[in-house]
Amino acid sequence: MRLRLPTTRVFAIAATATLVASCQSNTPAKGPDRSALSTMERVAVGANACWFKSGDAAFAAYRLAPELNSFSGRPRILVVHKGSPESRPLLVVQAEGNPSKLDAFGPMMEGASGPRIVKDVTRWASGGKACG
Repeated sequence: MRLRLPTTRVFAIAATATLVASCQSNTPAKGPDRSALSTMERVAVGANACWFKSGDAAFAAYRLAPELNSFSGRPRILVVHKGSPESRPLLVVQAEGNPSKLDAFGPMMEGASGPRIVKDVTRWASGGKACG
């Protein structure tokens, strides 16, 4: 199953506020950089801290494999089996464009962790740093 992560309402409000503010003054827009690379850097930091370094039981058998230097314009992170990192990823989270569009897919999205992954990734992509 392939799942598109929803664009949060916060992004729409922030984008509208930024657009209005940029028309009215020369002050730089505030908020996180929404490029694909910056978005995936935030997601990778959040995933590493909250899913792996925290000892979260749902991710104990896996490891993070970030692939942020992408020549395709789609930086991504992979979640793979800890003992065989060369095997097929169980989760792929990638972004493309500016503002970035997130996409998450793989077997982990179909399991019990799927809704949590969507919630966590969406929060980190929008600049939040908290764990679920």
